[in-house]
Amino acid sequence: MRAMCDEKPKPGDRIEFLQGIYHHWALYVGDGDVVHLTPYCNSGILSSMVSLTNGKALVQKDKLSDVVGYDGWRVNNDLDKKHVPRRAEDIVTAARHAVGRELDYSVVTKNCEHFVNKLRYARGDGQIRTSFISSGPQNIGGERIKFLTSL
Repeated sequence: MRAMCDEKPKPGDRIEFLQGIYHHWALYVGDGDVVHLTPYCNSGILSSMVSLTNGKALVQKDKLSDVVGYDGWRVNNDLDKKHVPRRAEDIVTAARHAVGRELDYSVVTKNCEHFVNKLRYARGDGQIRTSFISSGPQNIGGERIKFLTSL
């Protein structure tokens, strides 16, 4: 049974997939579809670690129900409090034009959350916390990973 969300996303909404310690991000474009950035070595946290310093990713359009798998998701437009989103039509048009493109990928500077933010707000910065060293998980862009204190 797939984990579902009671929310009804609107075109242009940021969708956050809750995948354990890894959070993936996509943009809802309507008709049950999302556009998202996926590293080529797409195996959850491992793909992000492999792509930490250098990697490539593909912009894909998939069904929301296929991307969510067995995990949960939610509409998360919290950055609207800080940044004015573009018009929904402009967000969706930009997202659809990006499908099929290969982009550089980095877990810290060019991840799935940065990609979605660039589409929604015309800027690519994510919610990056100021402390990179912790004994617990940190939200670095769209990825929650545990950094070793030896970094």
